[in-house]
Amino acid sequence: MQLISVPIEKPDAINFIFGQTHFIKSVEDIHETLVGAVPGIRFGLAFCEASGKCLVRCSGTDEAMLDLARRNALAIGAGHSFIVFLGEGFYPVNVLNALKLVPEVCRIFCATANPTQVILAKTEQGCGVLGVVDGFSPQGVENEEDVAWRKGLLRQIGYKL
Repeated sequence: MQLISVPIEKPDAINFIFGQTHFIKSVEDIHETLVGAVPGIRFGLAFCEASGKCLVRCSGTDEAMLDLARRNALAIGAGHSFIVFLGEGFYPVNVLNALKLVPEVCRIFCATANPTQVILAKTEQGCGVLGVVDGFSPQGVENEEDVAWRKGLLRQIGYKL
């Protein structure tokens, strides 16, 4: 067995969701869930099929996000993993709970815009996801000024009143 790290390749501002599912039907169900959760959502979805033809199956509403999803899914190559890239201005917080309720979704590894690495175990059979490195390690503990900034940001972007 070999441990490998695969970086997620994407523009800085783009958010994505990376998870694991269990059935080819996931592609259609995830697509339907995303368009039902946020009208006009722009996204690209890729799913790594783990049996049969073992293809990367894709769907979405935005060609640039579809391209990102295809390329990253091929680089990761772990069976039954999926990745959704959200177009600029769309955020995981608006679709994450709906996505978790898709019957085929087993787990969500991360939902972020941070630089991310997927940690894989590679065997003679294939690749499995061990986890992710999402962003960077803490550099300290917030002070009163940092708390004020955090609370102000949440109100500025409309997540708190």
